[in-house]
Amino acid sequence: MVPRPALLVVDKPVGPTSHDVVNLVRRGTHIRKAGHTGTLDPSASGVLVVLLGGATRLAEYLLESDKEYEAVVRFGQSTSTYDAAGPITASGPVAFTGDALVRALASFEGESLQTPPAYSAVKIEGRKAYELARKGEVVDLEPRMIRIYGIELLGWEAPQAHIRVRCSRGTYLRSLARDLGERLGSPAHLEALRRLRLGPFTIDQAIALDELRARFTPPTWPSIALPATAVLQGWQVLELNPEQIAQVQRGMAIEAADAQGRAQAINSDGELVAIVQADGEGRHWLPRKVLTET
Repeated sequence: MVPRPALLVVDKPVGPTSHDVVNLVRRGTHIRKAGHTGTLDPSASGVLVVLLGGATRLAEYLLESDKEYEAVVRFGQSTSTYDAAGPITASGPVAFTGDALVRALASFEGESLQTPPAYSAVKIEGRKAYELARKGEVVDLEPRMIRIYGIELLGWEAPQAHIRVRCSRGTYLRSLARDLGERLGSPAHLEALRRLRLGPFTIDQAIALDELRARFTPPTWPSIALPATAVLQGWQVLELNPEQIAQVQRGMAIEAADAQGRAQAINSDGELVAIVQADGEGRHWLPRKVLTET
């Protein structure tokens, strides 16, 4: 039996878009309401979380989460897209040492301003930047504050560096590759990218796309679906009785003795019913998101 609302943690391969994966899940599960959190480019692989049914309302909480990647940076060449998909825009020597590379990587740790790639989904006056870039229009994106929690050199064999990065939302590894090259005096681009973690979900939990496809017929996929509460790990839990559930579903507040912060409200079966927020006096829980199945 599938938990409702639910989610699937997929190991997206190189090739399909994130939207392709969502469409596959919609067809296979026969659940029309589905969406992913955190786009992976076609050239990237790794953790893609697909939310099903009412769980789609939790997307913002995953988008807040930090992420972890392994990447290959290729020095000596830069491209228009900052990855291997675009044409080469500049070539140059790879004249730095491994020690210089380690120091340069460490310099990116902490908060900094980063400019997203022109070929990205960042919107400019309602239009995606990559749509403008493909038409040859000048794309001028504002730098954004990001945070690199940790960056590690896993391997170095010129002209390629294999790195692991833990970072905040909004961080573009393509921009990091370009900026790393500039700091070392060598043009660079992102050659490969694999997401190892998105919030609480890791690559060890992810199911390969071919295996997931095989589970649609006969339908054994529910056995690997996770409950929506998995998104909210670490949150306080509030179990509601049937009367309280009815109140929340009508948008009514629930009386409380000492409500603080926000909580996941569940039913007696442990299924997520709503996200609730304490009022200013701590006397009531106020429904903020009520999850319903469609």
